[in-house]
Amino acid sequence: MQRLEALKAWLATQFPGQDVAVEFAAADADFRRYFRATLADGSTRIVMDAPPEHKNTDSFVSVRELFAPAANVPAIYARDAAQGFMLLQDMGKITYLAALQHDERTLVHKHLLLEAVDTLVAIQKLSQPGVLPEFDRAFQLREVNLLPEWYASKELGKPLTFAQRKLWDAGINVLLPAIDAQAKVYMHRDFTVRNLMLTPGQPAVLDFQDAVYGPIAYDLVSLLRDAYIGWDEEFVLDVVVRYWEKARAAGLPVPAQIDDFYRDVEWAGIQRHLKIVGLFARLAHRDGKTQYLAEIPRILRYLKKATRRYGELLPLFQLLADLVGLDEEDNDDSIQSVFSHTRIASDE
Repeated sequence: MQRLEALKAWLATQFPGQDVAVEFAAADADFRRYFRATLADGSTRIVMDAPPEHKNTDSFVSVRELFAPAANVPAIYARDAAQGFMLLQDMGKITYLAALQHDERTLVHKHLLLEAVDTLVAIQKLSQPGVLPEFDRAFQLREVNLLPEWYASKELGKPLTFAQRKLWDAGINVLLPAIDAQAKVYMHRDFTVRNLMLTPGQPAVLDFQDAVYGPIAYDLVSLLRDAYIGWDEEFVLDVVVRYWEKARAAGLPVPAQIDDFYRDVEWAGIQRHLKIVGLFARLAHRDGKTQYLAEIPRILRYLKKATRRYGELLPLFQLLADLVGLDEEDNDDSIQSVFSHTRIASDE
């Protein structure tokens, strides 16, 4: 309540003499909260509350300026860095997630995702080294280590045994160098349907303050293998192929063969999903945000299917099977048909 009162007092200095109504709008998994301020004339603004002891808003400002030439990002009207408040353009109330859940038609989903792909390609075309932090191997390792620390040990109560640690190390020591070898671009790092808003022309992009310089496949798999919504493999593959074609036309450094790029997409997704499983467990056990635990089974299905697909990553599949068991779909033999489809698509 103290933060909210301070926020309202700050708003009063921005709109002196006006009666400004404030309502909760959204919250991030971290410490940021967002409120919608309705002004006397009926127009609205979004107010970010980012407690300065936990979050620095400098990166939001700098990444916003970086992405603005290519993406629909909210304007910044005012900022109080000391208090951690920021007055932003209101990009509406309809997230991509809400829009996709409201209208389940495949054509609608594909249309919206391809609009997001166009925005992603436009952002990536701006990429230059040395501007954003590097998403290097050390960074990736810190993220994936959340799984043994928080999911295995805290959520499952199963700290890794010596044998399981050997499986983990064997898989990670293959996975991370391969991801680090991908071409690097500007990477939003959470380019998901919860951080895209349905706005005219192109989606609005939010929550970009943690952007880095990293593997080109990462944001695409973040979009298509989301923790909160899922599509079948052929649908995902079709969108991947369309991204790949757009990226090649734009001169982005994607592999020449779609099979190679799809592998890059899946391996980047494995790193991301290992992190998310651990992160969601940490949110539950450290921060009391248990609602994220319900999404873990979907992510584990992604992980088991992808790690089983590649012989080099079978140690990770075996570890996951040890920790959470096998489902009927873990013995699905449809994988080869997907790759046949991939090769056909790349030849068309």
